Amino acid sequence: MNIIKFAKEYPNEESCRKHFKEQREAEGVTCKNCGETKQWWFQKKEFWKCAGCGFRTTLRSGTMMKNSNLPFYQWYMAIAFMSFSKKGISACELQRQMEHKNYDTVWSLMHRIRAAMGERDARYTLEDMAEFDEAYVPIATPEKVRNNLKRGKGSQRVRNVAVAAESVPLENIETGETSRACRYFKMLVVDGHGADAVEEIVAENVAKDAVIFSDKSSSYTNFSDYVDAHITVKSTKKATKKTLQWVHIAIANLKRNLLGVYHRVNDKYLQNYLHEFCYKLNRRYFGDRLFDRVVVAVIDY
Repeated sequence: MNIIKFAKEYPNEESCRKHFKEQREAEGVTCKNCGETKQWWFQKKEFWKCAGCGFRTTLRSGTMMKNSNLPFYQWYMAIAFMSFSKKGISACELQRQMEHKNYDTVWSLMHRIRAAMGERDARYTLEDMAEFDEAYVPIATPEKVRNNLKRGKGSQRVRNVAVAAESVPLENIETGETSRACRYFKMLVVDGHGADAVEEIVAENVAKDAVIFSDKSSSYTNFSDYVDAHITVKSTKKATKKTLQWVHIAIANLKRNLLGVYHRVNDKYLQNYLHEFCYKLNRRYFGDRLFDRVVVAVIDY
């Protein structure tokens, strides 16, 4: 999806509402009162009526758009700009493109979309083989105290983020060399620096029958309790390029993305930025379908 195609397919509010209705019906509209899936659509009032109990479901109810007064066209415009490029867009720039008067409204809209992206990715676990490492991501700190804050591990200038990548082995038939192709990423803010916080992330996001690769950090010693096998390698330049290749590529791209687009991000909302980055990274080959997938994430929140 690019700006020209978006302008042709969604020129007004009516076209956006029509598409949103079609996507909701494709996902299935379920009555939250009785659980009935058979619904009757009333065009003039724009709601579904349950065939079982008569309960009414509006276009927005049960989706991320509930309680939002913004037009569908503005929601669609925000989704479009957020999915046009893999590097994303700042709230200030989106406000300018939408010609919206209130920055806070646009900023809140973007974070609601990011939350929907994160909820969608949270449904999946990493399987087969997974690489695991941590990254220290710079966060916004008050300028007056920035230079007096502690550096390194435990610093208030950075936030600890767990990065995991599901990979599959690939063998070059001609040379016989083995490499890995990455299928899926997860990035989660770690609450603290102890082993318990990291182990909880592994237990919730990596399948029990998976094999996990990591460096020899003392925080990773009990990973074998949560997965089928845990293979550790010494943290070297070779290990970075071979065994833990994809997590380090993802970390480098994440930091470059946050620095280039947002400069610094607030610690409180860092996880939402990670949701957006991973959601688009995991669907990097979707092309034009990415826009529709974000719409579905907003619907099925």
